[in-house]
Amino acid sequence: MNEMDILEKCAYIKGLAEGLNLDATKPEGKVLTAIIDLLGDICETVADLDDEVATLGDYIEEVDHDLGEAEEYIYDCDCDCDDDDCDCDDCDCDCDDCDCDCDGDFMEAMCPHCSETICFDNELDPEDLICPACGKKFSDAE
Repeated sequence: MNEMDILEKCAYIKGLAEGLNLDATKPEGKVLTAIIDLLGDICETVADLDDEVATLGDYIEEVDHDLGEAEEYIYDCDCDCDDDDCDCDDCDCDCDDCDCDCDGDFMEAMCPHCSETICFDNELDPEDLICPACGKKFSDAE
């Protein structure tokens, strides 16, 4: 017999039972008929759940892919290590280096709160900047 899915197996069992010519007026026939009907309902539910799980799996893969692209864009690091304190030199910063001296349309400033060096568009007022590392506004420094 070929490999069948759960609905095909249920239909096969139902066909076997019909071939037995069960007497639905006798208690044994009633029980077997009810069990086979219940089995059919369970098989349909399981098949529906399988379809939903497959759809959710595809959706999770898409979200994971999109999240990976967002992480790459936000963190600009192409390294594959899982270390939060990664000090790799595999960075693709728009300023050509994470410890950059920004030039062109960017300026470099040190956060007065956490001393993190950040690059920002030179058209922005440094007083309006919020540090991406600590989340504090530059102008709030004492």
